Amino acid sequence: MIKNYLFIFFFLVAIPLFSQELYFKTGKNYTKYIYKDESHQVNPNIQSGTGNFYEVGLVKPLGINKFSYELGLSLNDYNAIGGNSANSYRWDTQYLGVHGGLTYSLLTSKNKPKKDFDVLVRTGLNASTLIYGKQEINGIYYDLMNQKEFSGLVLGTAVGLTTKYAISSFGALSLGYNFCQSINVTNTSKENLSFNTNQLELGVYFNMN
Repeated sequence: MIKNYLFIFFFLVAIPLFSQELYFKTGKNYTKYIYKDESHQVNPNIQSGTGNFYEVGLVKPLGINKFSYELGLSLNDYNAIGGNSANSYRWDTQYLGVHGGLTYSLLTSKNKPKKDFDVLVRTGLNASTLIYGKQEINGIYYDLMNQKEFSGLVLGTAVGLTTKYAISSFGALSLGYNFCQSINVTNTSKENLSFNTNQLELGVYFNMN
C-alpha cells in the first residue's frame, strides 16, 4: 500500500511541470498470460481474458519538433481464463502504476504546427504493482497478493498508434491501439509470468493554457 501512495505522490509532484493538456483514457485490455512452470513449460490451456483500463495524466510538448511527453497514473486489468476437461480456472487482477511515454506526430510540421486531426505514434513505459488479485479454480477463490509471480514490480513497454481530433471548446478526442508487454522484474520464484496485451483506448484531452 505504501508503494501505491508513492506512485500517487510522485504524480502529484510532477503536475506543475506540465501545462499543455490534461487527459483521461479508458478502454479494453485483451490479455494473454505467458506462464512457464518450474520446468519452463508453457501451459497451453490458458486463454486470453478481457478487462478494463483507466489512465489520467498530462501532456507536455518537447523542444524537439513533433515530439511530446506524457506522464500519468494507470489502472489495468490483466485477466485470463483457462481449463481442461477436469478443471476450470480464471485470474482477475488489477495493477496500479505510473506511465511515461513519448508521442510523435505524423501530420504536424513547422509550417503547420497545429492540426484539427492528427495521427500519433506512441511508445511508453509503465511501472506498476498488484492491488487486487484472485484466482478461481473450480469455483474456489485464492488470493494472489502474496504470489511472487503476480506481486512486486511489473514493468511494461508499449507501442501504439493514436488518432486525435481537436475540439475547440475543450481540447480533443482520441482513439487508439497499443500493444503492451509486461513482466515481473522482482519475481524470485521458479515460475515465470508475463503479459501480452492488446489495448483499445478512447481518450479525452483538456487544454490547460
